[in-house]
Amino acid sequence: MVSFETKPYSKKLLHLISWGHWFTFFNIIAAIVLSSVYLINEASPETFTGYLYLGTTWLSHMAFLTFITFVLTVFPLTLLFPRTRFIRAFASITFTVVLLLLLLDAFVYNRLGYHINASSAGQIIQLISAEISEDRRTFWFITIILTLFILTFELVASNYAWKHLKQLQKTVFPKFVVFGFVTCFFASHLMHIWADANLEYDVLKQDTILPLSYPTTAKTLLTKYGLFNKTDYLERKTSPLSFNDPMPIYPTIGQCSAEQLSQKTYIVLTKAMLTDEQISQFQQRSSTSTILLSHHVDNAQPENAWFNLFYGLPTIYQSAIKENNASSVLFQALKNNELASSFTTIGNGSKNESIAWLTENFDKQQQVENISPLIFDRSLSKLPSGLHVFYFDSDTNYEVELFIDALLLSQKLKPQKDNIIITSVGNQNLNTRLAIKPTLLVWPHNKTKQIDKLTSHMDIVPTLLKEWLACDDVAHLSAGKSLLGLNEDRVIANTVDQGIVVFNKDKSVFIDQNGNFQSYSRQLAAPITVSSDFPLMIDGVHFIKQFSQNNQSVQ
Repeated sequence: MVSFETKPYSKKLLHLISWGHWFTFFNIIAAIVLSSVYLINEASPETFTGYLYLGTTWLSHMAFLTFITFVLTVFPLTLLFPRTRFIRAFASITFTVVLLLLLLDAFVYNRLGYHINASSAGQIIQLISAEISEDRRTFWFITIILTLFILTFELVASNYAWKHLKQLQKTVFPKFVVFGFVTCFFASHLMHIWADANLEYDVLKQDTILPLSYPTTAKTLLTKYGLFNKTDYLERKTSPLSFNDPMPIYPTIGQCSAEQLSQKTYIVLTKAMLTDEQISQFQQRSSTSTILLSHHVDNAQPENAWFNLFYGLPTIYQSAIKENNASSVLFQALKNNELASSFTTIGNGSKNESIAWLTENFDKQQQVENISPLIFDRSLSKLPSGLHVFYFDSDTNYEVELFIDALLLSQKLKPQKDNIIITSVGNQNLNTRLAIKPTLLVWPHNKTKQIDKLTSHMDIVPTLLKEWLACDDVAHLSAGKSLLGLNEDRVIANTVDQGIVVFNKDKSVFIDQNGNFQSYSRQLAAPITVSSDFPLMIDGVHFIKQFSQNNQSVQ
C-alpha cells in the first residue's frame, strides 16, 4: 500500500479524491445492475421511443443518484478528515447501506407500487413485518447474505481501486462511459420535456419506475393503473374515471351458518350529518354494548353513497353492476337464510328515483311523513327477523333522536338484543366529503368500546356478512373489512367524477385529474390545498382495484 507519510497534504488529498471517483464508478455499475429489479414487474414500452427513454433514463438516473451519494457523504468527509483507512472503510459501509436500501426500495415498489417515503411509512412497515412473520428465517437469511455479498463487493472494489489507481487513471474507456451517462442524462430530460408537450404516454407512464421520481400529473398515474381512458388522456379530455380492463363477474354468496336467525339488524341513516354530541347521547342511552367508530368516512354524493353502503364497493363499480342488475351479496345472504328486509323513508320529500334500483332489493318499501307510525303500536317489535333500514330524509335530526331513543328503549325489554348501526349517508355538498362522519354500532355481547382505525360505509356489508350472518370467505366479496376484525391501519379510497378521494388515519385528500391535491381542515371546516402525495394516491388506487383483482383471481 502506498504510504503518504512523506507526501504533502494536497497530494494525499488528490489521491484520495481520485480513488473516490473510481470507487464511485464501480458502484454506479453495481447500482445499474441491481436496479434492473425495478423493471421486472413493469409492462414493456410499446414504442421505440418508449424503449429509448427507458434505457437512457435508467442509466443516467442511477448514475446520477450514485454519484450524488458520493458527493454528499464521502467527498465532504474526505476534505475534512483525509485519513486513508477511515475514508475507505466509511465509503464501503456507506455504499453497502445505500445498495441495500436500493434493493429494499425495489422490493417495496414491486409490492406496493411506490418507493420508500415518509408518508407511507405505516404501509411499508406492515409489508416488511408481514414478510418477517411469514418466514422469519428465510427473511433474515436473505438479508444477511445480501449484506455480506454487497459488503464484500465494496471492500474488493475499494481495495482494487486503491492498489490499481495509477493503471486505472491511464485507461481511456471510462471517459466514454461517463460521456455516455452525461449524454443519456440530457437526452432523457429532453425526451421527457417533449413527451410532456405532446402527451407521449409511453414515456410519461415510466415516471414512477425509478427511485426519487414521481409523475407530473395524477391523470398519468390513473391512466397507468387503468382507471382513466387512455384515448381521452391522449386527446387531453376530462372524463369520469372508469375501468379500462374487463370488469369481473359480480360474485355470489357462499354458505352462511348464522345460529341466531331470530336476531334483527337495524340500520338508521340520516341525510344530515350527525354530531359527536348526538352519538355520545345514543351511546349513553344504550342498554347493551356499543362501538364508537371514531374515524368513519363517507365521501360520496347521496346516490353513490347508497351503492357504497349496500355493495361495499367504490363507486367506480356501480355502472357495470347496475347494468348487469346484480343483487348485492348482502341481499343474496338474506334471501338464502329466508330473512326479511325492509326500507322505510321518513320525510315529505319525493321518492329518490336514482336509488330505486337499490331499494327494490328490499322485500318491503314504505314512506311515512313522521315517526309516529313507527314508534307507537309496538311497530318496531312486530318487525320480522332480518334487516330493517330507516332513512330520515330531512335536514334536521330532531325526529332521529326521538326514533333512536324509542328503538334503544325497545331493546331493554327484549331478552335477545338486536344489532343497530347509526350513521349518516351521502354528502349534500363537496365541503363535507372529506370530514369524519360520527357513527355508532350497538352490538350485543361485544367487548370493544371504540374502533380508532379508519372505517367507511364499505365495511358495513362485510361486517354484517361475517359477524351477523356468519358467511364463509367474505374477503373477496367487497372492498371493505369486518369492523370487528380490524387490527391495522389502512388506506381507504373512492372515486368521484372529478378524481379520487383517499383517506388514511391522519388525513383525507382529494386528487383531481390534473394532479391538484386538496385536504380537509377540521379547524377551518373547509378544503385546503396541500402538497402532492403520490404514494398515498397509489395506495388508494390499490384499494379501489382490489375487488377486481380478487375476483379475477377467483374466476
